[in-house]
Amino acid sequence: MKAYVVGGAVRDRLLGLPVQDRDWVVVGATPEEMAAQGYRPVGRDFPVFLHPATHEEYALARTERKVAAGYKGFTVYAHPDVTLEEDLSRRDLTINAMAETADGALIDPFVGAADIEARRLRHVSPAFVEDPVRILRVARFAARFAPLGFTVAEETMALMRRMVENGEAGALVPERVWQELSRALGEERPSAFFEVLRACGALAVLFPEIDRLWGVPQPAQYHPEVDTGVHTLLVLEAAARLTPDTVVRFAALTHDLGKGTTPPAEWPRHVGHEHRGARLVGELCERLRAPNEYREVAVLTARFHGDCYRALELRPGTVLRLLDSLDAFRRPERFEQVLSACEADFHGRPGYETLAYPQAAHLRAAQAAAAVIKGADLAAEGFDGKALGEELARRRIQAIAELETPST
Repeated sequence: MKAYVVGGAVRDRLLGLPVQDRDWVVVGATPEEMAAQGYRPVGRDFPVFLHPATHEEYALARTERKVAAGYKGFTVYAHPDVTLEEDLSRRDLTINAMAETADGALIDPFVGAADIEARRLRHVSPAFVEDPVRILRVARFAARFAPLGFTVAEETMALMRRMVENGEAGALVPERVWQELSRALGEERPSAFFEVLRACGALAVLFPEIDRLWGVPQPAQYHPEVDTGVHTLLVLEAAARLTPDTVVRFAALTHDLGKGTTPPAEWPRHVGHEHRGARLVGELCERLRAPNEYREVAVLTARFHGDCYRALELRPGTVLRLLDSLDAFRRPERFEQVLSACEADFHGRPGYETLAYPQAAHLRAAQAAAAVIKGADLAAEGFDGKALGEELARRRIQAIAELETPST
């Protein structure tokens, strides 16, 4: 029985990155032998155990055989006769298919260290095509490692295109797609996730609402980048610079979905795209089974990002209606998330990256000034029913009107 550190811990050490967790592969052992040494079984689909002292994961070496379509269509063989190289050969990328002995010696049968040096994401074997989740994983690793100069090897991209053409991407279940998407949104360069999916054709299968944005023009005087798809990824990158909050990043990604349904005869204008976009965001979240927090912030951003952009031009009463629509008084934390996504929209254009966005400050000031005036205080003055609501709105509008409008 021998144990080896495998996967991400080996890769990250070679990259000079902090090693967060260590996973181990055990060769030459049975589940009974592991249990006898105090390891606690936790695996459902294959034998995985927790170390009795460190609680790190130890998996028995295994091989996999494709028996049906989709990412669950595998049978697993875990037995003491499975070698370390056989176990590593089933992994997705060479940079994830390395191991270390307990004393730190590198075992690298698929030259992952060379691919790290070359900054290359390359598949381990032709068996890569058997698991469609690997399309998403490669795209997610691109989002993580693009800042270090990594790109997808052309031969790997060719396999991914073939998988998409063969319908494998369509076999992915919504929960797994969302899992990989949400993780990719948290990476340093999330736009690379969508660039890779678009390059292999998977974006059109998994996220058609986003894919159709490419080739849709916008007015050049407001959008020097012109293309809506290009703008969308610029906005996502702006959001990534603003905040690590993946809820905000998702709202930034989906804020302009409505422009993909504008009739070409109306291009480059997109009248009413906010309403259409809010509906599409809701449908996308329903299909992906996205958490409610993501859905709520993204729908509000899609619906009201244009109003937020025009905040300095709006009358005080219109500003109050906007704040009410955003539920800014009851949900100030969500209001802040929407403002951040709208600010990313502003910065996601060439030449706008470092310009001030006073609209956010103005809306925050309006919310703060209006929030001071409370219905309970008016009730104590004797207002009730319809009169209380009208007086509350009147005083809040007055408070917003007294604010000094910031200059652009």
